[in-house]
Amino acid sequence: MSLPSLPLFHRLAGQPVVVLGHGEAAEAKRRLVLRAGGKVIEDLAEGIDTGARLAFIAHEDERACEADAIRARGAGLLVNVVDKPALCDFTTPSIIDRAPVLIAVGTGGASAGLAKALRLRLERLLPQGLGALAEALYAARGAMRSRWPTGPERRRALDAALEDGGALDPLREGDAARVQGWLEGGADGAAGRFTIRLRSPDPDDLTLREARLLGQADAVVAGPQVPGAVLARVRADAMRIAPGDAEPEGGIVVVIEP
Repeated sequence: MSLPSLPLFHRLAGQPVVVLGHGEAAEAKRRLVLRAGGKVIEDLAEGIDTGARLAFIAHEDERACEADAIRARGAGLLVNVVDKPALCDFTTPSIIDRAPVLIAVGTGGASAGLAKALRLRLERLLPQGLGALAEALYAARGAMRSRWPTGPERRRALDAALEDGGALDPLREGDAARVQGWLEGGADGAAGRFTIRLRSPDPDDLTLREARLLGQADAVVAGPQVPGAVLARVRADAMRIAPGDAEPEGGIVVVIEP
């Protein structure tokens, strides 16, 4: 059975990474490490001595996999054993690369085939210029701070620009230069107090507008009757407020009524 995971992006540039084994599975992991800029180490002892933090193990012999996994884990490395989720500290997702934008699709080791199918579908949706848009937004950080001095102001303006049909809609092909046009004339984004009355405990029954509000909210007012699956659609750093408690001034406050 697959287990819940916390997705992270691990920076490997110039770092040693242990890859053990022979055959196509091991070669695939070597390519993965090299693509991320890591240094492949094919000896576990050498990897431990050079400060490796990750180990990929792809022996054909299961006992050899288990033995090396125990040794690596005992030395403090995080371990991935190919095709053996029960022996893994981490799994490798199916990756969509629009550098510097990376989108990872994982199933916790349940089905690599499903992850690949989803990646292929998403590949067709995402324009090749997505990376250039990300770079342009990075370069514009100073100008964004000048126009929208506080973090919440910048977030709301960017949310409005990046939504479906917005000035910087990321699913639309276009020149990254449109970032400059947005800075010169972009809207400040929504603010106010909004109420969502749930029709069911299923978050798929939320309207597009309701789902967008939950994803953009600075604070959410919700009682214990609100299903956890709905609250999972709220930004992780948004304030959670019990009904009747003081609400913040400004920003987007969403009240969820069961």
